[in-house]
Amino acid sequence: MTFIFKKAAVALGCAGALAFAAAASAQENLTAETSSPGNSPHVVTVHLADVLAREGIANMQVQEGQTATNSIVSIAEGKSDMVTAPLVLHFLLEQGRGPFSKIGADGKALADNIRAIFPYNAGAYGLFAPVSSGIQSYKDIEGRTIWNGPPRGAALTVGRQTLLLGSGGMQDGEDYTGLQTNWGQIATALVDGSAEAFMVPITFPSDRVTTALAAGDINIISFPKDIWESEAMQKYLSAPGNSPVEIDGSLMGYGEGSGVNLISEDGVFRSPGVPFATYVNASMPDALVKEIVTAYIGSLDELKTRAPYAGTVNFGVLDQKITGFCGGLSLKYHPGAVAAWEEAGYDVPDCAE
Repeated sequence: MTFIFKKAAVALGCAGALAFAAAASAQENLTAETSSPGNSPHVVTVHLADVLAREGIANMQVQEGQTATNSIVSIAEGKSDMVTAPLVLHFLLEQGRGPFSKIGADGKALADNIRAIFPYNAGAYGLFAPVSSGIQSYKDIEGRTIWNGPPRGAALTVGRQTLLLGSGGMQDGEDYTGLQTNWGQIATALVDGSAEAFMVPITFPSDRVTTALAAGDINIISFPKDIWESEAMQKYLSAPGNSPVEIDGSLMGYGEGSGVNLISEDGVFRSPGVPFATYVNASMPDALVKEIVTAYIGSLDELKTRAPYAGTVNFGVLDQKITGFCGGLSLKYHPGAVAAWEEAGYDVPDCAE
């Protein structure tokens, strides 16, 4: 069935400017790497830079538009003070697999140097397409050109995997043609007709969807319910670096008449989530990490107002299943972060301490 969104508010934007300079009273000078503007990793990093400067904790120079596969190695090697990246990259680095296959067995030692300080997600891997394309299900991607990620990295791996699972086995290059561009070029790809559909992380609402609306009405396609509820899919969702996202269509942030339609059997959007964390090196002093995380926790209400989607990406949530921690993922929270969360009254999963 086609579900028409009823909630108003499609305006997107990231509140605040980059905090490259801060109060003279700040005690530390830190560097941070994050993604391009328009998603939760970028929003939380800019927010944290503002808060740390305002409270005199640190001056944080933010380098945006970074590739997460490079950032996770950077934090492991101590070349940056703080980075954002999906959890799956910690697992792949530790195993020396995927984008870290050239690192091989050395990845284990690098992964051991990494600690999380707080989790969130970057939305979910969502399949969406112009209504004019006629694509209304995962199976409709057969023979089509689908944008499924940047030229390399975790996003492309997960994008291909999500299309494979949702379609019942369709492969990039065999059953459909995958189109890849750098993240900085995606805004152009969304409207220039080079792809017939997109498999890309989306928030609720998503600036990527609203950008695509410039070329016509959009269908957002939920994961097939029978596949979603299968034993194999549930096993996949509990694998390292994965998490489930289920959200009622009325809460996705698009107004009536916006031109955005949810295609779902029951009006619920389902898709694999993109669990993220902000990381520091294990050697960062406990006291400094505690101070940083305490400031973050104290500013959560402010953070959730910085972008329309900020209230739906689980800032301030530590639940094991929702965040994608534990299971086969060895990643732990920094001791200073654990102290800050527990002091603020939160339960940190024992398996992540």
